[in-house]
Amino acid sequence: LFFLLPLHSSASPAHRDQLGTTHSHSHTCVEKLFLKTTCYLVVYLFGPDIVKLLSADMNADVVCHALEFCKQATGQPLCHLYPLPKEAWKFTLEKARHIVKKSPTLKWLVHLCHSLLAKICQKIKRAFQNSVPFKDVDSDKYSVFPTLRGYHWRGRDCNDHNKSVYPGRRPDNWDAHQDSNCNGIWGVDPKDGIPYEKKFCEGSQPRGIILLGDSAGAHFRISPEWITASQMSLNSFSDLPTALSDELDWPQLSGVTGFLDSTSRIKEHSIYLRLRERNRCNHRDYQNIARNGASSQNLKQFIESLSRNQLLDHPAIVIYAMIGNDVCNGKADTVPAMTTPEKLYSNVMQTLKYLNTHLPNGSHVVFYGLPDGTFLWDNLHNRYHPLGQLNEDVTYAHMYSFLNCLQVSPCHGWMSSNKTLRTLTSKRAEQLSSTLKKIAASEKFTNFDLFYMDFTFQEIIQEWQKRGGQPWELIEPVDGFHPNEAASRLLADRFWKKVQLQWPQVLGKENPFNPKIEQVFGDQGGH
Repeated sequence: LFFLLPLHSSASPAHRDQLGTTHSHSHTCVEKLFLKTTCYLVVYLFGPDIVKLLSADMNADVVCHALEFCKQATGQPLCHLYPLPKEAWKFTLEKARHIVKKSPTLKWLVHLCHSLLAKICQKIKRAFQNSVPFKDVDSDKYSVFPTLRGYHWRGRDCNDHNKSVYPGRRPDNWDAHQDSNCNGIWGVDPKDGIPYEKKFCEGSQPRGIILLGDSAGAHFRISPEWITASQMSLNSFSDLPTALSDELDWPQLSGVTGFLDSTSRIKEHSIYLRLRERNRCNHRDYQNIARNGASSQNLKQFIESLSRNQLLDHPAIVIYAMIGNDVCNGKADTVPAMTTPEKLYSNVMQTLKYLNTHLPNGSHVVFYGLPDGTFLWDNLHNRYHPLGQLNEDVTYAHMYSFLNCLQVSPCHGWMSSNKTLRTLTSKRAEQLSSTLKKIAASEKFTNFDLFYMDFTFQEIIQEWQKRGGQPWELIEPVDGFHPNEAASRLLADRFWKKVQLQWPQVLGKENPFNPKIEQVFGDQGGH
């Protein structure tokens, strides 16, 4: 269906002058060759037959069912995204299946996708389950490879053959002979014989930033150019290998740990980049421990991927931002599947106890509350989804209904035409936020202090509107659910300003030697 939808919505040629945002250095030759070969194979073998089905007035829903990618279980409603065919559904589907039976290539496609691709997906899934770098020679949880949980997710290792060398650690012998913490500051000043790390970083209160989050924190994104034929160009899929090996997340651009300049041309930087600007001794000390579908209930499955040594490492700022999945799920009866305040309290206390045994003394933990997600329906439901913009036949209301019918919606409670359900979901989110606020106010731990911050997306919307923008522009256009890059950077800006005003001790000192560090070490080895 992923490949068929853009074909169904196409009727205008792709713009050849569109530029994709690429980071070609992170693509391997194998990734490029695999993607290019697969594309040629699919188009050469199956393109004419798929076009034949679409030319016979079979829309993407019919084609999907005819190829058995989509199935209607007994007793279940028919899930469709596009308007139903003019002729009866069963009659149209039989016509489509007749074409499939006469086409050996399409029967092969069905077999290929049900067997070979399923096995590939299983292998990829197993590689992602541990949430630690796939390529990590010395097993210190840091990598020299960008994707597959590499340095897009946590600071780049500067020696993958030495387990005692990694970002965030206290310098070994002031890094007189090697860069043990990968911040690019090492060696001895020949003028006075003092190690640069001691001269520039001692007493500057270095600290790292760690995110415990979900798909919003990982910056989940499906590019509209991948599914909209009118926007496709030769460069449209140049970032697809990277995206797939990063689980369709873009942590290198996220609001918390992003280290690349914004592609949305917004001036605000990520929290990590601001920490680095404040103290360049913090270079590369970031960890994005976020996963698609993460919640307070399943965080225990991957929290051990966090890397911090209480004796050897610097303190850290930990942002706990499970902002959606404790109330969001795709189940038809969604409310009983939501986390209760009592269960959230138990889950969060378990997480905090773990952090207290792993974070160095002097660390800080900041809770993010849950948003009021009713803004999704209010601002998107009557707008056209990218798949429906050309023919004006698919709105976000249609997309939400389709996902709910399939029970794969990222958030049935908020992505629903049922106003009562949307209100109930927001009420539960408010209850869970109150629980987090109470924990922050009452609980004490040895190695960190606790803070709470509301997730007031309405303030972000107001700021965006002051700049001439519209609220819907802050949401990812394809999934109609996640905050986009601009929203993430604005949230980071709000976080920074609030912490700087109310809890400045969390951020540490501003290092007066920053200009000297830049003068001697330049970009400190980059990211």
